[in-house]
Amino acid sequence: MTDSRQRVIQAMNLKTPDRVPLMCQFSLGFMMNQLKPDPVMFFYDLKTFADGLIQLRETFRFDGILISLHGHSDDWKKGLLQTENIDAGKTILHYEDRTEIHSWIDLPVIRFLKPNQTKTIEDVDIDRDIPDEIDYIPVSGNLYFRLNRKELYSIFDYFHERVGNQFSIHGEITSPFDYFLDFLGYQNALMALILEPEKCKQILARYTEGIKKIAIGMCRKNIDAIKISSPFAGMGFISPEFYAEFVLPYEREIITAIRNCGKHVYIHTCGYIGDRLELMCESGASGLECLDPVPVGNVDLEDAFRRIGDRMFIKGNIDSVNTLLANDDDKVRKDVLKIIETGKTKGKGFILSTACSIAPRVTKERVLMLSEMISEYGSYN
Repeated sequence: MTDSRQRVIQAMNLKTPDRVPLMCQFSLGFMMNQLKPDPVMFFYDLKTFADGLIQLRETFRFDGILISLHGHSDDWKKGLLQTENIDAGKTILHYEDRTEIHSWIDLPVIRFLKPNQTKTIEDVDIDRDIPDEIDYIPVSGNLYFRLNRKELYSIFDYFHERVGNQFSIHGEITSPFDYFLDFLGYQNALMALILEPEKCKQILARYTEGIKKIAIGMCRKNIDAIKISSPFAGMGFISPEFYAEFVLPYEREIITAIRNCGKHVYIHTCGYIGDRLELMCESGASGLECLDPVPVGNVDLEDAFRRIGDRMFIKGNIDSVNTLLANDDDKVRKDVLKIIETGKTKGKGFILSTACSIAPRVTKERVLMLSEMISEYGSYN
């Protein structure tokens, strides 16, 4: 009998495990809805967040877990003027420059009291404005997770102390393209790709160096793989030509460094990527995650296996919204069974997962169905 960790590793190695591994990414909103924790502590406290991940993995019997936040810091307490407890599931933190609304609904919502000054590409002094060391994760619009550089990887040590090698542990970093978009603002950044392409590349290269340092340090911990979060690299944002010019070279540099450390690495890009699967394969990544089906994206799983299945493992592609959230049990079973059978047909390199994160309002029962179906239909024997 293959254990959970080895099951995932075999799939990432493009080999055939005893059954299809199961490993979904939890959205923060889903975790909040299931656990009902103190929402501030769940976002900012290492042990609260890690213990929650471990509990949910056990509940849903996943073969692996993604640690999406690392480098937890107490910096969130600096400048805190007032804590307003609205109810058990909602807290507002008041600072001089912003309010932070933490709740069980989803990601924290940040409201700055004064608008951020947006930069244009002409304003940027690369040596002054782009740091050598990355000290934050651009989680979402206006939402930044500050990194404690002295404790960047403590959560991985804590995980290993708690669970050892029972299941596959994956870390996460963010694409240089995300940092670039966040730095200039989406509109200014996309225009800059056309107006000042060489300067854009210099900025991307600087971010790449900082992210690569974090990735190499992460590789020294007890993890099996690193996910590169690259949600803005699909058809809805840039063409294949711009992908090849402004995303691929920089992600490939980071991927090469991770692979040289002996770890697997996979790219997470949401939405429509059907026109660039082969380009993404050129990155040298071990695998690809999401592969959103219609209507969220445009990837047909069988077609993806034909095109890249011999070179990359595939992790996906259950529609978390239109299948798990919005449909009845019969439709869920039909959709998931088709995905399992398609993945098994290739005979290797497949991890069953939601395409993107599990949507916040998906029920516990719906996610439990996945492990039940894997037990019933997932065997390769």
